[in-house]
Amino acid sequence: MKKQQIAPTKKTFTNLPMWGAVLTAIILAMPMRGYTHETNAPPGAAANQTPQAQGTNAQAGPVMEQAALDELKRMSAALSGAKSFTCKTRSTTEVPAPKTGQFITLIGNSEVAMLRPNKLKVQVAGEVPNFDFYYDGTNIAAYAPQNKVYSIAKAPGTIDEMFKNLEEKTGIELPAADLLSGDPYTELTKNLTSAFVVDKPTLDGVPCVHLAFVSPGIHWQIWIDAGKSALPQRFAVTYADVPNFPRRMVDLSNWNLHPNLTDKDFVFQAPSDAKQIEFLAPTPTGRQKGR
Repeated sequence: MKKQQIAPTKKTFTNLPMWGAVLTAIILAMPMRGYTHETNAPPGAAANQTPQAQGTNAQAGPVMEQAALDELKRMSAALSGAKSFTCKTRSTTEVPAPKTGQFITLIGNSEVAMLRPNKLKVQVAGEVPNFDFYYDGTNIAAYAPQNKVYSIAKAPGTIDEMFKNLEEKTGIELPAADLLSGDPYTELTKNLTSAFVVDKPTLDGVPCVHLAFVSPGIHWQIWIDAGKSALPQRFAVTYADVPNFPRRMVDLSNWNLHPNLTDKDFVFQAPSDAKQIEFLAPTPTGRQKGR
């Protein structure tokens, strides 16, 4: 899983006054069962701690449970095997306020549509910067309806290649890139240091398996449908090496693995009153030029 940096200027796609979460709160985000199977944890135990045996001073440490990896692989197979899908997300993201630096919580909503191998559309609304993102297999386009501006650029021919090109050329990182890739399991388990099953709760009426993982600088959790669909229902991320440990949580709903999508759904049509501007190239530090 790739780290999504919490910086006010990291992932804007234009030179608009977009502060805070910018594109980090776009689509989805990533994801843990905090306790080992061998030991029953107390109900209030922290998810990133290994429960201590009674009468001992056992220290928390990395755990790598095959059961957690198997569930993650099951989810990955469900996502990569879907030729198309649509879903909705609701995210809460902690970001520093520009005036005081105090961490505040922004709420965003998005609608996602994907058609493999090379079509993607994301529409973002809420307290986060509102925008529409299109990828039609040839071009990427980002449109900010509140500012009536848009940017268009050429893109590679597959979703995986597009994600890499998007970040290199524009500095935009889509938090859902790992889930939307052709092989989510491989992407999510890169540099993984810990994995375990937390519990098997029911989330909004859906029986789930709650998993917990640790990668360098990131503690993440994911709730996966325990039934046949194996689709992600929620994920949460804590950025452990960022001051104040900012967090993000995303709920995913309204999954449809057989939507009625056509190529036209992913083609951006610029409104007549919108102005075209260029994507800003990122600097070596990740801050886009001109910011």
